[in-house]
Amino acid sequence: MKTIRQVRAAKPALEVRKTAIRIAAITLAAASLAGCRHMDDPVEPTTFSLVDPAERHPIIVSQQPREISLRVSRSSSGLVPAQRASLIEFLQRYRASDSGSSRLVIQVPSGTSNEVASMHATGEIRKLVADQGFSDSSVAVEPYRGDREAQPPIRVSYLRFTAQAPECGRWPTNLAREPYNLPFPNMGCANQRNFAAMVANPADLLGPRGMDPRTGERRDVTWDKYLKGESTTAKKTEDEKVRTDSKN
Repeated sequence: MKTIRQVRAAKPALEVRKTAIRIAAITLAAASLAGCRHMDDPVEPTTFSLVDPAERHPIIVSQQPREISLRVSRSSSGLVPAQRASLIEFLQRYRASDSGSSRLVIQVPSGTSNEVASMHATGEIRKLVADQGFSDSSVAVEPYRGDREAQPPIRVSYLRFTAQAPECGRWPTNLAREPYNLPFPNMGCANQRNFAAMVANPADLLGPRGMDPRTGERRDVTWDKYLKGESTTAKKTEDEKVRTDSKN
């Protein structure tokens, strides 16, 4: 049997053990609660997506067709002067608004009464296109069925890039109370809308334009001189040379 002294000595040890168990239980409960996340906690977006106007109010760039119709009668031998002038103006607009990313499509009616006259006019159109500096690879000729009309026109078209501006005027929040100090939803929208209206070629918003091939005339001359062991520098006149002699 345990003595009274042994029982009194065991009581403090038991109390210490119970206290340690309570502390461990509280620690485990706090750790488990800290790992939980309530679904109603507000999720704050990144600062970049809130501040950058291009992300908040993007400009939509798309391609829309531009077309000119040239009606040719079956008894005509080609285009009239007014049609040639309209076509040249159309080609100039095509060159100014396109960066080489679209082809010029010439659609010729087929199976109609003016098919032969349209083919003769198409040859004239191809010549005008070449005179404006367009290569054959940038032009496509396609036939189309013109059953709905007795003498359907020749259609010349291309795809033109257009910039669609964002819609502004959204004020869903109270600007006087913003606990997170975030930009308001309409911030930067007016700048984006004005930029979309002012850009001359919307294709520039998608990427840089292609570069023309470099000229190789001077490179060939320099390379020939290098192979012959001659000086590759350009010749200078006596006036262009720097004079180092000085008279005292």
